[in-house]
Amino acid sequence: MGVSWNQLSVVVVLVVISSVPVLASAGNFYQDFDLTWGGQRSKIFGGGQLLSLSLDKESGSGFQSKKEYLFGRIDMQLKLVAGNSAGTVTAYYLSSQGPTHDEIDFEFLGNLSGDPYILHTNVFTQGKGNREQQFYLWFDPTRNFHTYSIVWKPQHIIFLVDNIPIRVFRNAESKGVPFPKNQPMRIYSSLWNADDWATRGGLVKTDWTKAPFTAYYRNFNAKPWTPSSFSDSEWQTNELDAPSRRRLRWVQKYYMIYNYCNDWKRFPQGPPVECK
Repeated sequence: MGVSWNQLSVVVVLVVISSVPVLASAGNFYQDFDLTWGGQRSKIFGGGQLLSLSLDKESGSGFQSKKEYLFGRIDMQLKLVAGNSAGTVTAYYLSSQGPTHDEIDFEFLGNLSGDPYILHTNVFTQGKGNREQQFYLWFDPTRNFHTYSIVWKPQHIIFLVDNIPIRVFRNAESKGVPFPKNQPMRIYSSLWNADDWATRGGLVKTDWTKAPFTAYYRNFNAKPWTPSSFSDSEWQTNELDAPSRRRLRWVQKYYMIYNYCNDWKRFPQGPPVECK
């Protein structure tokens, strides 16, 4: 990507900053989640402090939160499938149910050994998505746990990685764009085979000799919105502060690899109105 030493020093500073704990108090997977499919491929252990999902040729696996949330901050630490994970997708997202569902997505698209994961993000409102942004990460997400967060307020949705903002989706209802604000959502995660599209558009298939593929989760924390859980200033803040805006620009300049707002082939009449 042509990153200079000065830029690398910025990376080091950001990584040091991002290593500061951002989780107030981790939840317990036994108390907070149900294992919903995949049989013994999904497991909770370590006294409820660790969860794993696995994928083999027969099935993937998944879990969902017991509670629904309407606005707040969700943090989860993940360590992704290591080695040759081509064809696999680890999805971690918020979603309501039904044909007009709302959804806020992190999806991690697997890779051949040595190639970077692709972090795929999307926002659905009233059943309509098509708002994809994709990123490489500035670290190997399979070696250690990293924190992936969603901040969901009436004004905006912020996607964060190790407390560094990578994407902001703002409320553009004033322009006629629906925004997810009325449907409570549960937290979901799944590990599944998507080798028809996940890696290089489906050109690279899953190597089942490497199965089972396993991803790990820890340090879940949810801070749902209640009148007392956020200060007035924290709740009303529409934008990121100056250091966070600089981090967002850094990520989008050096690590964003796809932005639907810039896809002129897809939108020959001009980008969607929320992009302008």
